[in-house]
Amino acid sequence: MLSELQKKTAQAIVNIFETGRPIGDYGSVTVMQGDTGHLTYGRSQTTLSSGNLALLLHAYCNAAGTFSEPLKPFLAAFDRRDIKLDVNEKVKSLLRLAGDDPVMRTVQDDFFDRIYWGPALKSADALGVGEPLSITVVYDSKIHGSFDRIRTMTDQQQGPVTQAGEKAWIRSYVFVRRGWLANHSNALLHKTVYRMDALMDLIDNSKWVLPLPLTVRSIVLNEDTFRPDREQPAVVSAEDESNRVLFYARPLMKGEDVKRLQKALGFADTEADGIFGQKTDAAVREFQKRNGLTVDGKVGPATWSALVG
Repeated sequence: MLSELQKKTAQAIVNIFETGRPIGDYGSVTVMQGDTGHLTYGRSQTTLSSGNLALLLHAYCNAAGTFSEPLKPFLAAFDRRDIKLDVNEKVKSLLRLAGDDPVMRTVQDDFFDRIYWGPALKSADALGVGEPLSITVVYDSKIHGSFDRIRTMTDQQQGPVTQAGEKAWIRSYVFVRRGWLANHSNALLHKTVYRMDALMDLIDNSKWVLPLPLTVRSIVLNEDTFRPDREQPAVVSAEDESNRVLFYARPLMKGEDVKRLQKALGFADTEADGIFGQKTDAAVREFQKRNGLTVDGKVGPATWSALVG
């Protein structure tokens, strides 16, 4: 089990990848031409296109932060994943200002723990890995995107963890992911191989328990470095576009991801029509209520993780 300091160190490593700062930049707004994630925001750079940015902003507005009221008129556009927000300077200015609000910082810390850290721990446990550095590798992919895809590719090439052993499997995973990023059809992702290079450096130096002090991309981590005083590398989302947040909306959401959700909720084959209607919405809300999740009818990473692990 990770200590609190190991958790902070793991999250600091990924924060460095995302914003160049160990504790992250809560007000960071990034829009890069060609990035399928579109507008990205916050300490761990959650994206417009995934729908997770909408979930974060709803949580902030519900918490009545300083900039909640001026942001509320834009929530519907975030729910629609409207790419016009990429060029809305008023919205981007509000987001930057909100990053200095203590309420936003608290909301982001809770949000990223719930949406990314918690699911990363579950996925690591399901894989059968427990070294702090192994968990960091899984967490980085949960934040950056497409963990499941690379896990499958690694299993195909290396065999499962039970066969390869934890450290060999994680090394292979980082190698496979680096190759995938370096050769991705989205050329912007080529610039993010630094993440894998930094993780491989830690692996090569046997930093499996994340001992401090630790150097990541020329930034020294120690017990005194978890404060907002660091300087911004290329940030491009590798989120699989099929991993959208699902919810009841007009027009109704349709697709294989909706059908997968319906089957996970226990719908019979004849009922799983791939259309997110009122019956699916009710089933999602009931599942969230039973499992102690936020009951909002929106199926993001936290709800998916509770459904399928």
